[in-house]
Amino acid sequence: MRREVALEARPGQEAITGVPEAPGAGMPVTSEPPGLRVTSPAPRDAWRELLAADADGLVTQSPEWLDALCAGGSYEDASRLYETDRGTRLVLPMVRRRGPWPSGLAPLASMPHAWGMGGFLADRRATQEDVAASVADLASSSALRTKIRPNPLHDDDWRHARSWGAVAIPRCAHVLDLRGGVDEVWRGFRSRGRQGVRKAERSGLDVECDATGRLVPVFYELLQLSIERWASQQHEPLALARWRGRRRDSLEKFERWAAALGDAMRVWVAWKDGSPAASIVVLQGANANDTRGAMNKELAGPTRANDLLEWLAIQDACEAGCRWFHLGESGSSRALSFYKEKFGARPVSYSEYMFERLPLARADTLSRGLVKRVLRFRDA
Repeated sequence: MRREVALEARPGQEAITGVPEAPGAGMPVTSEPPGLRVTSPAPRDAWRELLAADADGLVTQSPEWLDALCAGGSYEDASRLYETDRGTRLVLPMVRRRGPWPSGLAPLASMPHAWGMGGFLADRRATQEDVAASVADLASSSALRTKIRPNPLHDDDWRHARSWGAVAIPRCAHVLDLRGGVDEVWRGFRSRGRQGVRKAERSGLDVECDATGRLVPVFYELLQLSIERWASQQHEPLALARWRGRRRDSLEKFERWAAALGDAMRVWVAWKDGSPAASIVVLQGANANDTRGAMNKELAGPTRANDLLEWLAIQDACEAGCRWFHLGESGSSRALSFYKEKFGARPVSYSEYMFERLPLARADTLSRGLVKRVLRFRDA
């Protein structure tokens, strides 16, 4: 097995060209509800301080991630810095939807669909009173919808959002604790996980990890194969599946990630006899997040390439001192949960929260359910 690592970020990639350091028209807006000072957009220096101080912080909560999101043209920076009377500071990475919205009604999100986790960053553990004041500020927004998908490990901080009328949508994600080190993590693998890694190591795979963006097209090629396979499994018309895939994850989107994040975005690829078998995209900062995966099943299945990539990425995160390795949303899929749990990850139940002026979440759920019934769609 050959493992090549190229983690040098391309020069000048800390921010995307044309995206200002603090996006937004004019100076940040400040307001002062009782006991709380709010600044929006959040000053970047304070934001980066809190990201560095928060032991659970994620790359998807970083200013660079928000820059990549806003560079697509559909969103603008609506991040908020909260400062309480007791000296606690919290940053909420958040964006506002661009478009023909009346003033103040544009939807807000932390983060939008297919853009990972948002929620608060803090320089110390916030009290219930601190969080409650910040949530009350969000509930008072005139936006048609304010959506928060927090770090699953922080769901306790958000549960009282229901008291302000938030709609709570149940979610489930899987998270692996890395604090015991790589040997402890390996002992926590289930037998099928260890067997899969050992088989992959004997399968003649070549593995690369790159943080320059060079392997993004390789990953995207495998993603298109996976979309075709998922469409067949889910009884979904291929044209519709491809359209949904491009809308959710375009090649240009991943290229923006690579440009904005530098070595915080790592594309892993396993090759079999010169052909790509499997690939994962891992966002790595203080913690790691396996955010996307794709494969050529004919090559990856027999070689167990996915198991090897997962293990190498976990080792890489351990060596970097990461505290948590997030394996992402699992929903109600038993197969997906089984895959993640064989690496020792545990399911974490949490909720996505929405403050709405109109019952948009319910209407969206009903419409999606209707379309699925018409198509006889099967969740994989």
